[in-house]
Amino acid sequence: MELSADVEALLRGGFHCRLCDINVPNQPSLEDHIKGKKHQKLLSVRTNRKSQEERSVFVSGFKRGTSDLEITGHFQRYGSVSSVIMDKNKGVYAIVELDNIETLQKVLSETQHCMNGQRLQVKPREKKEFKYTPKKKQSSHRNQVLSQEELSEALCQANHVDEQMSQLMQLFELSDSERKVRELLVTLLQEVFSEFFPGCKVLPFGSSVNCFDTHACDLDLFLDLENTKTFQAKAKADAEEVVEGNGEDAQSEDSILSDIDLETASAVEVLELVATVLQKCVPGVHKVQAVTTARLPVVKFVHKETGLQGDVSINNRLAVRNTKFLQLCASMDERVRPLTYAVRYWAKQKQLAGNPFGGGPLLNNYALTLLVIFYLQNRTPPILPTVSKLKAITEDQEQCVIDGYDCSFPSDNSKVEPGENSENLCSLLAEFYNFYTEFDFAGTVISLREGRDLPVTEFVDPELNRKLRLGPINIQDPFELDHNVAGNINDKTGQKFKKECSDASKYCRSLQYQRKSNKGKVWGLVRLFHTHSSAESSPSTSQRQAGTQDRMVIIIPFKLSALSDDTKKSLHGSSDFREIWFEKVCCALLYVMEEVLQCSCSSTEENGTCVSSDHVNINENSEDLVVLSDDNPQPGSKRLFEEEMLKASPSKKPKLENLKFRDSVMWYITVWHKVWMGRRKVRRQLRHNTGTQNEADCSTEVSCFDLETKVTKAILEQEREADATKPLITLTMSAKVLGRNKDTSTCLQFTPVQDDQFLFHDFFHFLESFVPKMIKKHIEKLD
Repeated sequence: MELSADVEALLRGGFHCRLCDINVPNQPSLEDHIKGKKHQKLLSVRTNRKSQEERSVFVSGFKRGTSDLEITGHFQRYGSVSSVIMDKNKGVYAIVELDNIETLQKVLSETQHCMNGQRLQVKPREKKEFKYTPKKKQSSHRNQVLSQEELSEALCQANHVDEQMSQLMQLFELSDSERKVRELLVTLLQEVFSEFFPGCKVLPFGSSVNCFDTHACDLDLFLDLENTKTFQAKAKADAEEVVEGNGEDAQSEDSILSDIDLETASAVEVLELVATVLQKCVPGVHKVQAVTTARLPVVKFVHKETGLQGDVSINNRLAVRNTKFLQLCASMDERVRPLTYAVRYWAKQKQLAGNPFGGGPLLNNYALTLLVIFYLQNRTPPILPTVSKLKAITEDQEQCVIDGYDCSFPSDNSKVEPGENSENLCSLLAEFYNFYTEFDFAGTVISLREGRDLPVTEFVDPELNRKLRLGPINIQDPFELDHNVAGNINDKTGQKFKKECSDASKYCRSLQYQRKSNKGKVWGLVRLFHTHSSAESSPSTSQRQAGTQDRMVIIIPFKLSALSDDTKKSLHGSSDFREIWFEKVCCALLYVMEEVLQCSCSSTEENGTCVSSDHVNINENSEDLVVLSDDNPQPGSKRLFEEEMLKASPSKKPKLENLKFRDSVMWYITVWHKVWMGRRKVRRQLRHNTGTQNEADCSTEVSCFDLETKVTKAILEQEREADATKPLITLTMSAKVLGRNKDTSTCLQFTPVQDDQFLFHDFFHFLESFVPKMIKKHIEKLD
């Protein structure tokens, strides 16, 4: 038998059918396959496709929105038209299938096609090799997410940003049929679990029911067994009264409960029992897995027919209450939901949220929703009330305490007075980004209960039994007050969130955000959601160098978690912890510059007091930090360096422990030696001589400072032949504490006054990495 072009012989024996993409073991099997329905059907489909291609033309150049009927009418002048296939996504081209080859030749012989005043481009349809693609199984809702292109096209059709936000919500929220499927599954689970756990309740919570649902959200369920425990205890008491001969029958009524005591059983034991019921007794459920090592143990499962993923937990009553709180917030103002959907999708596009595998250092949807609610609590006038105000209007019968936490709020919004705020969604979203651009995440904790930010030092009381886990972003759960909803965030995500908010705030001030484009360009939310490449997001080398020329700035961030326990105690309860911390930073800074690097430090006044803050202007409302005396130093300041500082004895240096720094201060610094050059080599040599070979051996703050001081002295010894009567560099060093409308930090700015040998930039580059590390260690050493 001669092989057709669709069949090839395999080296290992057998044959491969290219058309059907299958292998057969021998000649008889190949003959059966070629005569079979599948092969014959694909032959017919390929022949038909080839005929269609030969009779079709590719058409472009018509106006967007042109209908297939208009195109059909144009080409019917040359003969019969079998079909017109329009480009569904952008509507910029069409495939016109003609009835026969003769009609095709007439169409292609026309030198120019015009329709509705537009010149059409008409050419033969591209010939493609036929390839069989087997049908895939119907994908779950999780995989049926709207593509970025489809979403952009839909949003650009809107007339204003408010309409875009409403449309975004409608595109992402669950459809009525999807909600119905979830309700039916909950009902099914309730019926099955009731057979094994009499009196139990299956309560959905989380994204599926909190009014902020999406197509891909999981089905979170809380299995409430309180009534079951009561039932079991009563059954056990009744069984003890039954005569010994009937005891076996009494136990059989408990069915599966006879094997476990819910009152004394561990969560792991109960969850394993739940997993058994799900796996063996619930139709359509598979991939059941008990995850008992998580912070909140759950049983995971997948519903086969819908692909819906679900979690069942047994100790999560607070989550159910949180869900009701979000439902109440959504019902109080119709702007809450579209604003939340927009923020959550923006965060996902910017890779600030949306880890598909859960966990990790990204914001979860609950944290983002609380950020929106807190922001709306702080509008003027407020759009949402604080949790404390909600508690105040809660009836006695609605008071709720769960695990010792007061979770009281009204069951509906009928008792909540409507707000007076009438801002539109467009301005609310823009102000959201501006609000958090100017927010002090490092120094405060977001409290929805109080509706204001609280100093982080209020949460370091050593007498507290339950402590809030503090981090770069602190969002206190409105009810579980010792839980930081954003406690998983690391420094990188925290900084990225602040930067993305700043970028979004700038964009929202542009007309491209506020008005629809008349030229068909992306606008409004579409441009806001666009992801930028790493090249766009990181400044170029020239930009970084330009920025360095203008701003020789080092930021010392406030990190409470990095401070010692003694430092935390000293900050707790202070009227303004920033001033205390700033003084510690200034003391550390002077110690590093004078004692470690052997630079001369002086105030601009001869009596050793600090410069008035009037001499320094670090503008918190702009990105440029400016020292007013950069180009015009105070008269006599240079003389002080060159004459008086040379004569100053160590005894005249200001006592560190007596210094009282204000919120900003400035010193004049004299650098006598190149203490930054060859420092690593000298440090390595000293370690070799003392037997400490690596960085880890420098385990204490004292040994690190001692080592760095010795490194400086060794460099000075090497330079003893150099002229030490004239300074290499003189500069101003200003410090200012930032906070309240910025992350709490100390901003250090260095400005050259005299730099004849052009060494200042090298010196500053060294300080950038050296100073923050040494200040951190010195603050710990002071305690």
